[in-house]
Amino acid sequence: MDQPNHLTAEHLRVADADAGVAAWRRWGPYLSERAWGVVREDYSESGSPWESFPHDHARSRAYRWDEDGLAGVCDEQQHLCVAFSFWNGRDAILKERIFGLNGHEGNHGEDAKEYWWYLDATPTSSFLRWAWVYPQGEFPYGRLLEENRNRGRDRPEFELLDTGVFDDDRYWDVQIDMAKVDPQELVWRVAVVNAGPDPATLDVLPTVWFRNTWSWSAGAPRPELRATGAGVAGTHPAIGPFSFVGTVADPTVLVCDNDTNDRRLWGGDGPAFPKDGIGDHVLHGRPTVDPGGVGTKAALWHTLTVAAGGVATVYLRLRLGDDTAEVLDPAEAATWLGRRQAEADEFHAALLPSGTTPEAAAVARQAFAGMLWSKQYYRFDVDRWLEGDPAQPPPPPARTLGRNGGWRHLDADEVISMPDPWEYPWFAAWDLAFHCVTLARLDPEWAKAQLLLLCREWYMSPSGQLPAYEWSFDDVNPPVHAWAALKVYEIDGRRDTDFLKRVFHKLVINFTWWVNRKDADGNNVFGGGFLGLDNIGPIDRSAALPVAGNLEQSDGTAWMAMYALDLLEMAVELALHDPTYEDLATKFLEHFTYVAAALNSQGLWDDDDGFYYDVLHLADGSIQALKVRSIVGLIPLMAVTVLEPEVFERLPGFAARFRWFVEHRPRYAPAIEHCHLPGHEGRYLLSVVDQRRLPRILRRVLDETEFLSPHGLRALSRVHAAQPFNLDLGGGHYRVDYEPGESASGLFGGNSNWRGPVWFPVNHLVLGALAEFRRHLGDEWTIEHPTGSGHQHNLLEIIDDLARRLVSVFLPGPDGHRPVFGGYEKFQTDRAWNCRLLFHEYFHGDTGAGLGASHQTGWTGLVADLVARGHGVGTPDEPGPPGGGR
Repeated sequence: MDQPNHLTAEHLRVADADAGVAAWRRWGPYLSERAWGVVREDYSESGSPWESFPHDHARSRAYRWDEDGLAGVCDEQQHLCVAFSFWNGRDAILKERIFGLNGHEGNHGEDAKEYWWYLDATPTSSFLRWAWVYPQGEFPYGRLLEENRNRGRDRPEFELLDTGVFDDDRYWDVQIDMAKVDPQELVWRVAVVNAGPDPATLDVLPTVWFRNTWSWSAGAPRPELRATGAGVAGTHPAIGPFSFVGTVADPTVLVCDNDTNDRRLWGGDGPAFPKDGIGDHVLHGRPTVDPGGVGTKAALWHTLTVAAGGVATVYLRLRLGDDTAEVLDPAEAATWLGRRQAEADEFHAALLPSGTTPEAAAVARQAFAGMLWSKQYYRFDVDRWLEGDPAQPPPPPARTLGRNGGWRHLDADEVISMPDPWEYPWFAAWDLAFHCVTLARLDPEWAKAQLLLLCREWYMSPSGQLPAYEWSFDDVNPPVHAWAALKVYEIDGRRDTDFLKRVFHKLVINFTWWVNRKDADGNNVFGGGFLGLDNIGPIDRSAALPVAGNLEQSDGTAWMAMYALDLLEMAVELALHDPTYEDLATKFLEHFTYVAAALNSQGLWDDDDGFYYDVLHLADGSIQALKVRSIVGLIPLMAVTVLEPEVFERLPGFAARFRWFVEHRPRYAPAIEHCHLPGHEGRYLLSVVDQRRLPRILRRVLDETEFLSPHGLRALSRVHAAQPFNLDLGGGHYRVDYEPGESASGLFGGNSNWRGPVWFPVNHLVLGALAEFRRHLGDEWTIEHPTGSGHQHNLLEIIDDLARRLVSVFLPGPDGHRPVFGGYEKFQTDRAWNCRLLFHEYFHGDTGAGLGASHQTGWTGLVADLVARGHGVGTPDEPGPPGGGR
């Protein structure tokens, strides 16, 4: 790892966890905030997760594959869960999980309708901080559903703030801190602030329960929880004995079972004390908790009356082992929480350059926290899911022919980095690759393990395909896994060649799958489908074309050129330690040049426009360029790397083949440029985009009327605001407009938009590409920036300006307003809200306002990598920008 300023207590805990000395990672925030409405829980014939397991079922129905909760913590196999429930005295249900709309209810797809934040975390979860605001008036479930359902895609989403439920600050501000005393003992502080003008009462129910593993197979062991004079005692075959207590002797302990309330849901017989028994007892006084205090789900019931502006605090402890469950000393808990918070401060300070501003450091810290809170337990045995469980009715036979039917080998049972714990509570392959770049700064061994995980035989298809995401493992994401592995290897100090070998061998198989499956005509021009860019094109790129023919994609082809270069770099790095990799370096050198030549010679490059486009090859032999100026045409920039003289000096076999290829295959030589900088004559640039094309593309990239926004690079040129792209094809009309905010298109459910907003991952890749061009061209090479300004800048200056624009999304401007919060005055001016950041999926192309999933810290967490490198917040401490220094 890039060496921190000094090794902190948290660094030492990470090292002990890596070495197996202490299980510091065993407990963490691995509990999602939504398990309903996901593919895993869908056993319907129609394959409709939203309808088959709606939010209304979540409180009453036992989940099959995982659990959910507020500020939840569990062990790595999710045997035992701890989370928090609340009741404001007015709601019709206990608040046990974040509410939101499913993909068919929201006018822009699924959408969480609450405000909560991941404020702090460490890699070992030695300290965690979570915050949430809960209205004191009745939560407007029905109104949120009705308003959004009745709005079209052309209107903004109706949010919780829009309901007026926070008027006069009548809400509870809840902050939950957790600290580990050691790997076997956890303590919590729940602080609830009455932000309103009058005294108010809140029920707080810290809850402990077992994931239901006993309902699916006959004879499966059933663990047990039991009320005690101090709290709850329990035992589980995999956990052993434990206790969960508070600071009050003889607390009110409510116990039920984590079993489905069949009576409520289906009108049949059911358990006497079902999953929703605690809620029914608290809200309605029903006899739905076990009077004997025995079950599989339990809560410590606190009723707190707090003065206006006052705060009430609850302390808790989970301790493993058969010690007597003693009442917790709050002073002792507070001491541990304070110690671990101070250690977290020290750890995070060591991650950032010394010149980082306090505001930028706060952005990075919350971004890092969101990354760590998005580590989630994921259990999914696809074969068992398709066939059904022995102790349950068999699912409809038609399901075996539907979603994910070809992925029976996939059997996941581990903690995985997810895009977020609510809207995307499942892994996604290309998201995870970007996550690992940021995670490597926190916990490089865990980041490496994540990249290897998706290449393991219980994930990767026997054909070599990587699973895309739960909704459809068959979908094709951009092949950025190799790029991410190189970045993680570099951040970790370029020393773990064993990791590089392991991931390289598996990715060679995946590369072969791409070559065999996605090059339709064998001409080194690739399709691939939507490639994660959802609605960026005029037609659905993952569906059949409306006419006979095939679509050749500039991004699909450029991703493959980039993939070949990434594997070339891996092979070269490994060959420096083991010469047997030289032959593979040659293979990927040649493959890259073939793809680069095809990209530049078969119609994807438009020399009149100076841009790359997708091209339709129709059955009658005609060719039609889809002249949409989008990041599809910028992906070719990313296929670039520099080979240093050392490579040729230390690898004579590769050097000889390289020179022979340049001399005897002149058709492919344009992708290879010799460096003419004084002192660097032995350096070579390998790039799809040559020096003639580079300034032509950059003029558009750096043009504020096209791609350059105040907050990064847009996914679609702003030129399409006045000049929409129109296409008539197969009797249908297709159109692409510049849409800087939410999508008006229904493609992919309309919950994602690539037609104008700023996306961090592609910006990050562009910055890395520019760094490679700078290595080759030097700082004397300049270009006008912004286009039309008359000001010339070198590429390092441009990189830093682009990074500054990206980071500025989260920073307060001169008026104190942060672009990410858009027009919401509460966020912009209320001091209690303004410093709590949301890391959205993407950002408005003109204003920087956050859009899409509000907690998609996964790849937007790349902002922390920018700050850690010193970009956009002062003078860079590192020699290259993100992705630089291949």
